[in-house]
Amino acid sequence: MAAPTAADVKKLRETTGAGMMDCKRALEEAGGDFDKAVEQLRIKGQAQAAKRGEREAAEGTVASYIHANGNIGVLVEVNCETDFVALNDDFTEFARDIALHIAAAAPKYVTEDEVPQEAKDAETKIFEEQAADKPEEIRAKIAAGKLNKWLEEIVLLKQVHVNSDKFEGQTIAQILTATAAKVGENVKIKRFSRFVVGE
Repeated sequence: MAAPTAADVKKLRETTGAGMMDCKRALEEAGGDFDKAVEQLRIKGQAQAAKRGEREAAEGTVASYIHANGNIGVLVEVNCETDFVALNDDFTEFARDIALHIAAAAPKYVTEDEVPQEAKDAETKIFEEQAADKPEEIRAKIAAGKLNKWLEEIVLLKQVHVNSDKFEGQTIAQILTATAAKVGENVKIKRFSRFVVGE
């Protein structure tokens, strides 16, 4: 198999945001198969993003979104490691996409850890009561499934992004991981405020 052309490497780099040498290597390893090379870079990027997850993210941006009718507004703080990445187009676009999603989906918490245990316990109790007429051995499973569904409704990272055309059913956590892989730094959604007229 011939070495990948400069045009192939450039196209892969534009598609994935990976480095030139990484793109060249991925194309070589994939035997010139573009889709396979993209998949390899995604897997590698997500593994690197997981490793970076512990590094401090003290730089970043505050993105805003005001709905067209002026009735809903959102401010969201998204952090990264360096001021260089804070100005990166992929990073700022991610922050804006998150602000838009928050306006539409109205999450209450960023992560599941932020949900108070007493709220989880109260919901679990309700779900267990709703499953009381089911066989005893499956009641706990039904309650756990309903609790997870409830968490998906209120926890930002568990929600599927509202722009399905752009994100194809990915959760906010998946989009965050992909953005971290693309920009090469730890990326975190720190906090948000959602304002609704009259609330």
